[in-house]
Amino acid sequence: MDILIYSPDGKTAAYESGLAEHLPQANIRGWQPGDTAPADYLVLWKPNAEVLQPRERLKAIFNLGAGVDSVLGTGGEGAQRLPAGVPLVRLEDAGMADQMAQYVSAAALRYFRRLDDFDAQQAQAQWKFQKPNRLSDFPIAVLGYGTLGAHVAKALKTFGFPVRAWSRSERQDDSGVALFHGDAGFDACVGGARILVNLLPLTPQTVDVLNANLFAKLAQGAFLINVARGAHLVEADLLAALESGQIAGATLDVFRTEPLPADHPFWHAPRITVTPHISALTLRDETVAQIAGKIAAMARGEAITGIVDLARGY
Repeated sequence: MDILIYSPDGKTAAYESGLAEHLPQANIRGWQPGDTAPADYLVLWKPNAEVLQPRERLKAIFNLGAGVDSVLGTGGEGAQRLPAGVPLVRLEDAGMADQMAQYVSAAALRYFRRLDDFDAQQAQAQWKFQKPNRLSDFPIAVLGYGTLGAHVAKALKTFGFPVRAWSRSERQDDSGVALFHGDAGFDACVGGARILVNLLPLTPQTVDVLNANLFAKLAQGAFLINVARGAHLVEADLLAALESGQIAGATLDVFRTEPLPADHPFWHAPRITVTPHISALTLRDETVAQIAGKIAAMARGEAITGIVDLARGY
């Protein structure tokens, strides 16, 4: 069994040694320019066109992340670069779900408990009561109900928030989260929400989904948490919604240009919290174990999960 690993920075040694521990029988190598030798499995992150050229014996491509837009492109155009008939497999958790739930819960609770208001009062040396919010008045809408979205929605539910979630196709579970799907269910999910959490995959259909039209459907003074992709957000629309008061504030972990340029207005917007794409980091040990397990299953002829629908982009 031959496994080829690609990273744009060339730093593949840790993944090579990690996979070797799980799959000692495998021949594992890091990609070098000009490498066209056969491989059974390709493990990669942000691939170039050369590494994606057809390769003898290739059975699957494993992406080192849950989102595959770095492979497929924002508009899905990258699907044409993939070797025909070779499945693309994404990470399904690898330690990210708990991190994401922690991050989103912290941001939601900070807004709900008015901690930013108290920070502002502290700066003015003001000892002042703020009327507490009621959980029943704070519906949260989560866009995206995959592995990460479902975990986040259920975590928010444990605090007592009324939680709704939207997905493209119908989902069912007994979590108590109100589930909506399809075009018909979108407005019902987001309408009147006090907090909007975006965990959608980036596809041609979801680019710019966080826009003025959507913001207008939320409750006056709603709060935005974007932990998916920067291309989901129309930045000018958010700044305008903050100015009008339709959006009270936002916590943003992802941006159209990363790192966020030093002159970007988000840095100095008083009601925007900026973090450097750290809401859910890929944990190497968990990632290696998941990929190794799926490679072993495929080698035994077993079906695996996480195969990307190239038409949908996730």
